[in-house]
Amino acid sequence: MNRDELDGKAEQVKGKVKKAAGDLTDNERLRDEGVADEAAGDVQEGFGRARRKVGDAIEDLGDKIKR
Repeated sequence: MNRDELDGKAEQVKGKVKKAAGDLTDNERLRDEGVADEAAGDVQEGFGRARRKVGDAIEDLGDKIKR
């Protein structure tokens, strides 16, 4: 797991907390911020996952070339 994946998960959690707080307090703005934060976390985590997979593929290719 890389930094983008971790930061993305943290952003998702922050968004869920904001969304829940907005629902509890009937604060639509806070809820919308939570939804946006959660979506941003999803994107960041996905980017990190893709970056890790590309790195793994490059390492595998390097190992095959060395043989």
